[in-house]
Amino acid sequence: MTQPEILMPALMPGSIVDALEARFTLHRLWEQPDPDAFLAGAAPHIRGVAANTLAGRIDTNWFDRLPALEIVASFGVGYDNVDARAAAARGIVVTNTPGVLDDEVADLTIGLLLATLRGIPQADRFVREGRWPEGPFPLSPTLRGRTVGIIGLGAIGKAVARRLEGFDVPVAYHGRSRQPDIPYTYHPTPVALAAAVDVLIAIVPGGDATRHLIDRDVLAALGPQGVLINVARGSVVDQPALIAALKEGTILAAGLDVFADEPHVPSELRVMPRVVLLPHIGSASERTRAAMGALVVDNLVAWFDTGRPISPVPECDRLP
Repeated sequence: MTQPEILMPALMPGSIVDALEARFTLHRLWEQPDPDAFLAGAAPHIRGVAANTLAGRIDTNWFDRLPALEIVASFGVGYDNVDARAAAARGIVVTNTPGVLDDEVADLTIGLLLATLRGIPQADRFVREGRWPEGPFPLSPTLRGRTVGIIGLGAIGKAVARRLEGFDVPVAYHGRSRQPDIPYTYHPTPVALAAAVDVLIAIVPGGDATRHLIDRDVLAALGPQGVLINVARGSVVDQPALIAALKEGTILAAGLDVFADEPHVPSELRVMPRVVLLPHIGSASERTRAAMGALVVDNLVAWFDTGRPISPVPECDRLP
């Protein structure tokens, strides 16, 4: 029996490559000297795509070129790199990798929050640069006495909230609707949440629906002692408005794992003393990335073995 043909547009972890090659005919598009010419010949036979954000946006341009495409297996819980609605309209299933990275991202979020409030990276540089003998490191802000607001109380947001309970701080949230049986205070708008808290954590999906959800008005409501933590997508925050808010003292500090134009980070952010910057590493541990890769493979295997993927995205969960 002929193996299904899978396209991998951009380099993915070796464990995914090896596992897919063991089960399918895998086409590594990034290795082709003329990708367009290669794709023109292979496209009619490609039934699946394994993609990450390095592949760019998988949308109607791809769907038009791949007439036999049945499934796009996306590496990551966020899937704004795939036009899932357009895929579903054509009967193409899109999958992502939820669940396996919730704890890792939640752990990183708490670490980024503490690093931002207590100036941990700055204190490390203070010691490394030999400045300690000149005098003590400046006193930092604290988590004590603060209320933390979470925008996006999904699986990762709930994991963050559970960890915050251990720090004995009040938690509030905003989402599309109030969730039953949730003990945290709900606020109907991002502005209302920001006005009620001292720390604002963004952990919502990217895409048009959440673009610039955190804007100038939200930052103004957060206030001069407020701290923003973004572990969602760079598009969720109006980055120029954030830079202005930090420069003008509209908010106190920010911890950012994501940016508007990754991997390019504005120089204004890189030189600000009360900003902690990370290179989008929320789920970037060996263990978690391996689990994410395994779920990409398992979705493709399940689809071609049974016709039912393991973790279809909501736009596609009604497809066969």
